[in-house]
Amino acid sequence: MATDRPGLGPAFPRVPALSLGSWNTWDRMEFGDAVALIARAAELGLAFFDVAHYDMGPHAEGSTTDRIFGRAVREAGLAREDWLYCGKLWLWDYPNVGFAQQMNTALERVGVESADLVVVGDYFGEVDLERVVADVAEQMEAGRFRAWGVNNWRIDDLRKAVAIARKRGVEPLVFAQLKYGLARRSMAEGEFYAPLFASGELTLQASDIFEGGLLVGNLQPNRKIGADVGGIREKIAAAWPAVQRIAAELEASPAQLGIAFCLANPVTANVLVGVSRLAQLEDNAGALALLERVGADRIRELTKELWLDRAVAADGTW
Repeated sequence: MATDRPGLGPAFPRVPALSLGSWNTWDRMEFGDAVALIARAAELGLAFFDVAHYDMGPHAEGSTTDRIFGRAVREAGLAREDWLYCGKLWLWDYPNVGFAQQMNTALERVGVESADLVVVGDYFGEVDLERVVADVAEQMEAGRFRAWGVNNWRIDDLRKAVAIARKRGVEPLVFAQLKYGLARRSMAEGEFYAPLFASGELTLQASDIFEGGLLVGNLQPNRKIGADVGGIREKIAAAWPAVQRIAAELEASPAQLGIAFCLANPVTANVLVGVSRLAQLEDNAGALALLERVGADRIRELTKELWLDRAVAADGTW
């Protein structure tokens, strides 16, 4: 299976096409099922895991999903060099809870000495970008991770962070984890972020691609889901029949269509998905074959009317 994509920065020139998230996943599964899912992901060449400690700000949930993952990946028999680990650094209580403390906690809970990459999370209000860049650089120098990206940042702040890193002579961020999918395209494909992706300065990691399950037919999600930027969730839910119809036309599942759409964009390095059943993993992996069989151009053409956030700000402001 051809799973590798253009990478997430010079330190990771090739990465799997999919990575598996941890929010509301590992803690919703039987432990044996989690072990089996991780082992199968490795067999498919998709051993890339986004693992966060959810206990801060709006994610103050006391979740044990990261601890469960750490146990499960060891039980699955994966050596540390056999899987990629992307962690999260939160800005909700930063700098009161600094990055060194967050990394200490995260690594202890997963049971490893270092991550591979981290994403510095989203935020409200203003952020001390000089301090953020310095603190990220300090953690990289300490060997905690080798590359970093940001999650749904305002474009002006992203550009400032890159400039600060260059001025300091430290590693700049190399990827952006953005809401991106069939319905939400403005940020990733708009006038602000798209030139950075096209130039190769950044690569894109697509996240929240199914809008909490709405775009795969779960119209009444029974769990907490991501923010509704622009207040368009009702429109997205109403698009479900069209997604279902297009997927059927392509002899694919709606999930495969959504993933293949993201991968049809050549700047997409990786698609982050939430998988809590082995059958979901197998189905999601089928998106790669769909893209190869149908082609990027046809997928983009068939789904062009599903772009629903055209009126939402593309610069990351709410």
